[in-house]
Amino acid sequence: MTSKTDHRSLLANARRIIVKVGSGVVCNAVNEFDRQHMLPLVRDMAGLVKEGRQVVLVSSGAVTLGAAELGLHRARLGDASVTRSCAATGQCRLMEAYARAFRRHQLKVAQVLLTEDDFIELPRYQALRQTFEKLLKLGAVPVVNENDTVSNIWTDRAPVFRDNDRLGALLLNKLDADALLLLSNVDGLLHRAGSRNAQVIPLVTEITPEIRQLVSGISSMGRGGMAAKLDAAEIGMKAGGLVVIANGKTPKIVEKVFHGEEHGTVFLPGTRIAGKKRWLAFASAVRGEVTINANAKSALTESHASLLISGVTALEGNFASGQVIAVKDAEGRSVGRGIAACGSQQLAGLLKGEGALKGLLIRRENFLLEDVT
Repeated sequence: MTSKTDHRSLLANARRIIVKVGSGVVCNAVNEFDRQHMLPLVRDMAGLVKEGRQVVLVSSGAVTLGAAELGLHRARLGDASVTRSCAATGQCRLMEAYARAFRRHQLKVAQVLLTEDDFIELPRYQALRQTFEKLLKLGAVPVVNENDTVSNIWTDRAPVFRDNDRLGALLLNKLDADALLLLSNVDGLLHRAGSRNAQVIPLVTEITPEIRQLVSGISSMGRGGMAAKLDAAEIGMKAGGLVVIANGKTPKIVEKVFHGEEHGTVFLPGTRIAGKKRWLAFASAVRGEVTINANAKSALTESHASLLISGVTALEGNFASGQVIAVKDAEGRSVGRGIAACGSQQLAGLLKGEGALKGLLIRRENFLLEDVT
């Protein structure tokens, strides 16, 4: 656990950094790329790279830029196909602007568009690391965004990421980054937000219900608001990283934060969850669920053993081997989630007596207890 006195030095010494820039910073009042604010931000990020650090940029703004390019009012964005079309158009504008801006500092950019399936499907999730590692080794600055041209943000399925704040946190988690900087048009997490006496809360060690009560609403230019930033901060903290919320329009904000100056709200890291269990905690999607008996629950929660097929009493949903399933006790309470070693069809047959109830359903290294998430 990081002490309250050394977090600024950790920011000053952070080597791998995720910077997320919101639409309210990327775009100006007439929905164009805001060169006035973005060129200095790019200069500061380039400065970090020249100091020997690695920077991954997560940028919003494509939909806003695309709508302006196509001459569409934002009221039209309630139509998913319109939003996707704006995203496709705006990505060209966004990457062109970043390529020019970073070229001033002799740096190249690389576009990385991600969907939820890139996180949900474990092989693709594992391939992400390889791609980013190679890009960073080659000296490129990855510019990341959700691929809104094919993503459906209006879905009944619980989203893995619903905004770029969470996407930035998931990248911190996946890339073992040291810090995530969330830049928007607010100075940080505020006490008495909206009043003349509003004050920035400089340090958060735990996201409590009282902290969550401080925030409400969403921003006018994007999907993320302060509540979304708190969700992202919580992921970052549990992944063992530092998270900072700051105002992207503050002069030299990137330089100031990563040179240890007091700006914004800093969220201190907790204990980093190990390996595959971080994917289970933050990036996986549940495909089905099983109910287990008391003995199996005791084995999972007290002995930290594997889940045997003999401990399963019921199942719901269709899932394949290798997909994530939820585990509940006889009263319907969540026990955790894990990677199934066999599919629902095979398991259903065994529960119907079509074979011996032998073998493992979830190996212990592939299971995450509920209290960890």
